[in-house]
Amino acid sequence: MTDQYLSGLVLTGRRVVVVGGGGVAQRRLPRLLESGAVIDLISPSITRTIEGLLANPSLTWIERGYTNGDLENAWYVVVATDDAVVNDEVSREAEERRIFCVRSDDRSRATAWTPASGQHDNVTIGVLGGGDHRRSAAVRDAILEGLRTGELGARDASGRRPGVYLVGGGPGDPDLITVRGRRLLAEAEVVVADRLAPQQLLDELSPDVELFDAAKLPRGRAAQQEEINRILVDRGREGKVVVRLKGGDPYVFGRGFEEALACAEAGVPWTVVPGITSSISVPAVAGIPVTHRGVTHEFTVVSGHIPPSHPDSLVNWDALAQLSGTLVLLMAVENLPAITERLIAAGRPATTPAAAVADGTLPSQHLVTSDLANIATTMHEAGVGAPAIVVIGNVVEVAESARPTDTPR
Repeated sequence: MTDQYLSGLVLTGRRVVVVGGGGVAQRRLPRLLESGAVIDLISPSITRTIEGLLANPSLTWIERGYTNGDLENAWYVVVATDDAVVNDEVSREAEERRIFCVRSDDRSRATAWTPASGQHDNVTIGVLGGGDHRRSAAVRDAILEGLRTGELGARDASGRRPGVYLVGGGPGDPDLITVRGRRLLAEAEVVVADRLAPQQLLDELSPDVELFDAAKLPRGRAAQQEEINRILVDRGREGKVVVRLKGGDPYVFGRGFEEALACAEAGVPWTVVPGITSSISVPAVAGIPVTHRGVTHEFTVVSGHIPPSHPDSLVNWDALAQLSGTLVLLMAVENLPAITERLIAAGRPATTPAAAVADGTLPSQHLVTSDLANIATTMHEAGVGAPAIVVIGNVVEVAESARPTDTPR
């Protein structure tokens, strides 16, 4: 077998022709579009997914079969039809015009092979497995995973971008942090971590990483926000890669923007890396959808850290009581009796289904269900404490018809 010579094609602004509008073309088009190529797709018909891609001005559908001469001025050709005669005709014209041509049906008659490819930051991976597609994909995936987690090329000085990164760690399970968040942890020189951030990920940090505990314990010891801001700014000014690791999403009751403002005012570069918010993910893992067709058209996420009667409360509890959709309460364990009492007094039926999920997505996850009038008592009797997510609405009742088979690890 002839060895292949791997090369990265610069296709920006150059004409690429794709012949065929089926599944192979559907898989190839997204990356070709990302390359900046100007693509003519020649096919009598296309898939619905390809039809959706036509919103991209770089893709033009020529609604007919291939004819000789279609490859004029092309730089690269992908043949993806199920007609061997057509494929041979395209290959023949490509050879005559000295255009590299990929064939989906017979790679032995192609002048170019499509590698199993992927991208991480500014690194593009291409793997040719000698015709073994599964092996190529497996090797590609292993390399990308290593880059994303930092096992390969971690803390590479050439790509080092100092500054503060406000990273959402997700609801607790370390597997639910974003790919970018995990990669930044591998590159970090300083980590400032919350109590609700995935603690297992801290064990993976390099020994020389400076770690700060920014935990805020309910009714207990708490790191002051001013001190957290100071650490972020000071280390950022030193030109270090600083990761502020939070539970959930940095901007959902996480004071993330307060920290962003502190960095901006100090002239320290900062970036937010969104995370999976517990307000949606924890109910989902417990089997409760926050929306369901025919049941609710809205869901509202509310902080319950201040009781309804408190003068600092910014929540219109009476208005919330009038909604029929799903109400998700965060940080509401302590004030739940007062909250449920206020909602019922303002018109939300006392029989509205309710649920509470403690330690969501973790092995210790605990779900209890009741109704609005009794959910606080049910939680107390079951020993369900903070952190817990409370869900109020008919979706709780709907969820009884199906429970997930997977359980948190």
